Amino acid sequence: MKKIAAIGVCGVLAVAGLVASASVYAHGRFYGGVVIGGPIWVPPPVYYPPPVYVERVPAPVYVEPPRQDYWYYCQESKAYYPYVQNCPSPWMKVVPNTPAVPGGPPPQ
Repeated sequence: MKKIAAIGVCGVLAVAGLVASASVYAHGRFYGGVVIGGPIWVPPPVYYPPPVYVERVPAPVYVEPPRQDYWYYCQESKAYYPYVQNCPSPWMKVVPNTPAVPGGPPPQ
């Protein structure tokens, strides 16, 4: 089997040599040559940019402090604002004891 393969390879080389010699001496000019295999061409490496990672930061959470409504009390007139517009002494902040109703009167 190895002998048959060696004879086949020698035959292919002989035919290639004949073709090459015929093309060399045709009209006294060189027209070609013997090429075994194909042209060796390596493509340039392909550049891929690195992937872009976007780190998403969660939106800030704003915690509003509990609303503390105050009423203002005038000790001299013994009444709350807006029933008393002016107070000769400083107004006293009072935490309401009932939930504030918009537009409702403060407790007395």
